Amino acid sequence: QVQLVESGGGLVQAGGSLRLSCTASGRTFSRYAMGWFRQVPGKEREFVASISSDGASTSYEDSVKGRFTISRDNAKNTVYLHMNSLKSEDTALYFCAQRRILFMSPSASDYDYWGLGTQVTVSS
Repeated sequence: QVQLVESGGGLVQAGGSLRLSCTASGRTFSRYAMGWFRQVPGKEREFVASISSDGASTSYEDSVKGRFTISRDNAKNTVYLHMNSLKSEDTALYFCAQRRILFMSPSASDYDYWGLGTQVTVSS
């Protein structure tokens, strides 16, 4: 069983920045793709970004392109989400997820393990 623990959320003003981190348990982190998703109450979980197992490939939801960057440090079993130019519509509970194969996916149903989430609130 893999445990994923997110951190780095908080309250930030519009235009500000945050860096989310997600650390995974286990010794096989480098084999698997990782993703970030977000959810607001009453809405479905939404894809934000994903990264391949080796970090060479990334993918982003259109509304965050150019503002968010996903990266990973396989030596630390950690994936990051760098968020710049934050907007009020970025307010959500952010989850990281692990897909137990090499390749990325924007679909939440393709991911096998999930963290409990970290709240990001952007004030306007």
